[in-house]
Amino acid sequence: MRSRLIQKWRPPLVLVLGGTLSAVLLLPIIAIGYFRVAGNILGWGETAGVIGGVAIVSTLLLSFLLWRLVLRPVAALTRYAQSIAKGDNPLPPPTHFGTPEFMKLGTSVREMGRVLQGREAAVRTYADHVTHELRSPLTVLRGAAELLSDDTLPAADRRKLLDRIETATARMGTLIDAQRDLARAQDPLPDGTCRLSTLLPELQKDHPKARITISEDSEIPLPEQIVRLVLDHLIDNATSHGATTIALAARMDALTVADNGSGISAGNRARIFDPFFTTRRDSGGTGMGLAIVKRMLEAHGAEIALADSAETLFEIRF
Repeated sequence: MRSRLIQKWRPPLVLVLGGTLSAVLLLPIIAIGYFRVAGNILGWGETAGVIGGVAIVSTLLLSFLLWRLVLRPVAALTRYAQSIAKGDNPLPPPTHFGTPEFMKLGTSVREMGRVLQGREAAVRTYADHVTHELRSPLTVLRGAAELLSDDTLPAADRRKLLDRIETATARMGTLIDAQRDLARAQDPLPDGTCRLSTLLPELQKDHPKARITISEDSEIPLPEQIVRLVLDHLIDNATSHGATTIALAARMDALTVADNGSGISAGNRARIFDPFFTTRRDSGGTGMGLAIVKRMLEAHGAEIALADSAETLFEIRF
């Protein structure tokens, strides 16, 4: 779960710096004026003590404000950025900042850290899975090559081995294409908005096996290209598992996609967004569709989750 920024009012940086410089300029003037007025009432020592006390208190107060509003946020951002650079067990991102300027800077650093962590996680996940996924077709290729080296092999068996080589090669190509799509899914696209009602005709045309309905329609803060790709993946998955009805609903902060398909078993719910996880491996599934959807949405500041519901219900939050 992503940590939320704590919104608190803080003076802008120009006011903090301007107030500090004004205090530095005005304190001597006030001290001189006070000295001239009170110099004939208090003694020289008492007057100097009062002026010195005011100067010390003002200095401490300004130091505290600068530490709290400037130095502490910068130090927290620095520690967070350093932990991201190291990559191992990064610190939680800061949740509040000193001034509106540091709020903008901190939000940008948080977003950069989230994107970098997401990309690193994608690379690590792929490295963990790709050797396992490619081992099977490579084993087929190696075994077929050894058998084909036998000149006495019957023509029918040779044809079967060639078919297995072709199938294994196609499988490897599909996995490589899926990984390329996963990498591209993290590239940000220009900002934009869209509405479900404008996408419905093309969605229905491209997915004739399902009846697509819209119960709520609202402005979606994502570009049309992203929403269309995400919905295409989700609808394809749903229809491949027997869904005949797709229900869409867009609100100000979320988009939901529900279907009447065979559903997702309890044991698979926690793994459906993992790269290469698929229940349709025998029919050519790569298990990259939902992983691509997740990465694509994260690259644009959105999240997708499978809701705890009796039906298959995906919820996309902006």
